[in-house]
This record gives sequence, structure tokens and C-alpha cells, in this order.
Amino acid sequence: MSKGSGLLRWPVLRQIIARDAQGLGQTAHSEMTTALSARTREADTVVRSVCPYCAVGCGQLVYTRDGKITDIEGDPDSPVSRGKLCPKGAATLQLVTGAHRVDRVLYRPPRATAWQTLPLEAAMDMVAERVKATREETWEAIDDEGRVVGRTMGIAHLGGATLDNEENYLIKKLFTALGAIQIENQARI
Repeated sequence: MSKGSGLLRWPVLRQIIARDAQGLGQTAHSEMTTALSARTREADTVVRSVCPYCAVGCGQLVYTRDGKITDIEGDPDSPVSRGKLCPKGAATLQLVTGAHRVDRVLYRPPRATAWQTLPLEAAMDMVAERVKATREETWEAIDDEGRVVGRTMGIAHLGGATLDNEENYLIKKLFTALGAIQIENQARI
């Protein structure tokens, strides 16, 4: 039988003829599988990142082509994960590119039952106005004992476990400049 024969298109027959019982050799190949290539091969940029799911901080390689993410794999140079990712980390590409991902600002006004879509600029302005108003309303220049404190107890920050030390450093600087003293994080990387 020639390779082009209709019967040899069946992988089981190719396995029997080639004595490849496990189908690990050429018998497992087809025209379709031969034409496939890894998404990582087509990337024009590779960026190191950290998995966003938990506090372990597994290293990831983010592959992009034309400014769009094409694949996310474990970083073999990461001393934390040595190229391995858990199932959630391995599915990070879906977090970034999935159709289920919310890609706009949603806002639910007080006592409303439905979400509204807001432009990002409007949402950022709302946050800035509320931070400014809270700071002004709760500002304490001098405490009850007459000491200069220059603080607000109306703003606090709790950082997430996936923020690295550099991000937490900048957050600490920002919230300290606002006068907040209740600042905590879970940086582990």
C-alpha cells in the first residue's frame, strides 16, 4: 500500500504496519498535524511576567505578535516555578483574551439594580473626586493631644498578593502622600 492510499489515512492501520503500538512515531502524524506550528514560534516579542492568580508568583513568558498576546507559557528561568504552571496559570491566556472578559467599566449607582457602562475617563474622574472628597472630609491636621499628625483615617489600602515589591513601594508612596496611614500588602515576590 502506498502512503497516498485511502486506507493508510487511518492512523490505526499505519500503527499496525509500522509496529508502532503506542502511536508515538510518524504513524501519529497527518497532513493537518504536520502543518501545525506552535503559537510561540510566530511571536515577535516575548515579555516576562508573573501569574496573577495567587501569592506563589510563578514566572510566565507572554508571547505577542503585532501587539496582541498569542500565548502565555511558564518561564523556565523563574526560580519560583521553573517553567511550571498550575491549571489556572496555564489558562491565563483565556483571562486576557477570552470573550467572557469584561473589557469596559461597569458602574452600579447607589440603590440601582442594573449596571451602567461608563467611559474609562469618567470612571477615573469619579474615583479621583471621591478620594479627594474623602481626604478633605476626614483630614486630621492635629490629633486630640495637640500633636501634628497630617493624616486621614478615611482612606486605607490593602494590596493584593500578586503585586510585586516595586508596585507596593509606589502604592505606599502614593497613599502616604495622600495622608493615609492604614496601608498593608501581601507582597511575596
